[in-house]
Amino acid sequence: MAELTGAVTLSPGLRDALSGWLHHIKALDGASANTVAAYGRDVARYLGFLAAHHGEALGVAAIPTTQHGDLRAWMAAERARGVSARSLARELSAVKTFTAWVADRHGGDATAILSARGPKFRRKLPRPLTEDGASELLATVGDDAREDWIAARDAAVVTLLYGCGLRISEALALTGADHPLPDVLRVKGKGGKTRLVPVLPAARAAVDRYAALAPFDLARTDALFRGARGGPLNPRLIQSAMERTRLRLGLPATATPHALRHSFATHLLSAGGDLRAIQELLGHASLSTTQGYTAVDAARLMEVYENAHPRA
Repeated sequence: MAELTGAVTLSPGLRDALSGWLHHIKALDGASANTVAAYGRDVARYLGFLAAHHGEALGVAAIPTTQHGDLRAWMAAERARGVSARSLARELSAVKTFTAWVADRHGGDATAILSARGPKFRRKLPRPLTEDGASELLATVGDDAREDWIAARDAAVVTLLYGCGLRISEALALTGADHPLPDVLRVKGKGGKTRLVPVLPAARAAVDRYAALAPFDLARTDALFRGARGGPLNPRLIQSAMERTRLRLGLPATATPHALRHSFATHLLSAGGDLRAIQELLGHASLSTTQGYTAVDAARLMEVYENAHPRA
């Protein structure tokens, strides 16, 4: 707790409540360590602001009954501190969740806080590659590798990102036990949530080629993808390989490893894929996150229309 609250002074009751809530979201909601740490910092700052705003340390009972005016003052102070609208919306979500948890356990009417609206912000749209761009990148990403097995490794990783929609952390978390790849891969994603992803023959073949050339024993309990010295592959090496490839091919700076996951979803949607199915394949907790790809597809259609229609 000390590292989460920093210089913020909280009453013993509030410190215990915050600690209990963080334990709850980690143990029962499956939140990742990074999420728990971020939520802890956000709520601790909020509680510290309330104490300073009221001129005294607050008890647990005061949290659910916090009024709109106090919340607006906190949000204004956060914006003045340079917090973006998007980050403030995340902080408000944490504050609401904590307030609801306290109200449920200690009583109090939290309506004023729970009904508060967050700042409006424009969601960043995913920036996928074109189908041709993705295909060209996969075919040439290993061209400047100094050894054949490294070229095969880089090609295998990016093929998994595009062919299966994996995050780079998910691809690099695979172990020797996952080779050869099954028809359906069990992937552990954010928050420890598991999902099933079909494996394309091209992805399986790329991993098979890498495994055949790799100069290391790919033990079942060790990382499947290795660095030059045999340790687990650093994601920065894949990012660097893609940087060199996109420069060689003239692709935009947005052609990152994560853009291949965006491309996976966007190209599936363009081909008539079901949005709910794509949500499951990506491991999104909320359909609203996946719906961002519909905006990308609509934008692409409008671009085609404006470029092609004689009266546009």
